[in-house]
Amino acid sequence: MALLVQKFGGSSVSDVDAIRRVAQRVVAAHQSGDDVAVVVSAMGDTTDDLLDLATQVSPNGPPERELDMLLTAGERISMALLAMAIQDLGTAARSFTGQQAGMRTDSSHGRARLLDVTPSRVAESLARGEVAIVAGFQGVSDDDDITTLGRGGSDTTAVALAAALNADVCEIYTDVDGLYTADPRIVPTASRVTRITIEETLEMAAHGAKILHLRAVEYARRFSVPLHVRSSFSDQEGTWILVDRPLTGGLHKDGTARHTPDTITTNTITTEDTMEDPLISGIAHDTSLAKITVVGVPDRPGAAAKVIGAVSTAGVSIDMIVQNVSTSPQGLSDISFTLPEVDGAVAVAAVRDLQQELGVEDVLYTSHVGKLSLIGAGLRSNPAVAQRMFVALAEAGINIEMISTSEIRISVITDQDVVEEAVRAVHSAFRLDADSTAVVYGGTGR
Repeated sequence: MALLVQKFGGSSVSDVDAIRRVAQRVVAAHQSGDDVAVVVSAMGDTTDDLLDLATQVSPNGPPERELDMLLTAGERISMALLAMAIQDLGTAARSFTGQQAGMRTDSSHGRARLLDVTPSRVAESLARGEVAIVAGFQGVSDDDDITTLGRGGSDTTAVALAAALNADVCEIYTDVDGLYTADPRIVPTASRVTRITIEETLEMAAHGAKILHLRAVEYARRFSVPLHVRSSFSDQEGTWILVDRPLTGGLHKDGTARHTPDTITTNTITTEDTMEDPLISGIAHDTSLAKITVVGVPDRPGAAAKVIGAVSTAGVSIDMIVQNVSTSPQGLSDISFTLPEVDGAVAVAAVRDLQQELGVEDVLYTSHVGKLSLIGAGLRSNPAVAQRMFVALAEAGINIEMISTSEIRISVITDQDVVEEAVRAVHSAFRLDADSTAVVYGGTGR
């Protein structure tokens, strides 16, 4: 007997048949004795369709507040339909908007961040023996305006709800059977990862893996929420994302102990592990980046801070940063950094505003940049890993423009057009291929 939070993505509730299938799964968990809270995304491509409508009626850009009001309709439709389907199967269910579920956010429309989660009505519904269904992706600001958490935000809603309810596990249902060593749409023979640490998952999400929202993983790490990523189209066990948390999680309302499944164990890497052992957790990639190079930056204290600060003030997130060592007699260096391609124009304008003040020679912009990241425990202490990765890329004829590393990640920037080829080359070099082909049931990977 456990308290479960189950999140179902758009592909899992894409039509009436899919909603009925989800309802059957939820009811089965409830009938087994578990308390079940559900978070749903909008059906299929509903959010994209609503965005298209908004741009048609407001070609110059819809107001952010009204856009949030529009987009949250998709999740409200899903939650109500799922509640109806569950009740049709004879199980009591009640749906809640993000506001009704106590999701308080800041006032940043389109990218709001959670400030407080007080799901008292959800808890009361569970205490009555109902299945509680919450609309994902949305909340309400202190001004009582409806807000959205950004694309993929339903994952964050689910993890936040699980943390607030002290749930035993947050199950993220999607259209693949868990996390894979690479995107199975690019590498059909990618291997399913059965267990992975929260730190490795954070790196995967931050560097392009689309299966989990980055902020959801951050939230899970902060509040020690165990995650189980699995498919809503099959009964196969998915991927357990491990956190530092005791196996007991308090008591149920009837006094019995809550517990996470005893299949959750900790991965251990020993000194006897070799390159053929499961050191590498996976390969993430991102083809939505651009690169800015600021040429001829004076090599003096504060210059880099002004460049990066200007971009940050413009609201642009920077990914990788590389500054070369000044070798010119004038004491000049170059600073290169990557950023989301959609923010390219804003970032270039912010840096150009500083060009005269700093005496910068030029600002170069490169669109269509791609990134590949190899992720696994202990990469920095295994120099052979980097060597094998770079050899694989060289043999595939792929040029590397930038390199960045952490304790558990090696990332390279290359041309966007060769990223998929690079993923396949590195995946093969590390012998990560499975004997069978991965199944993407819904075709989207979410």
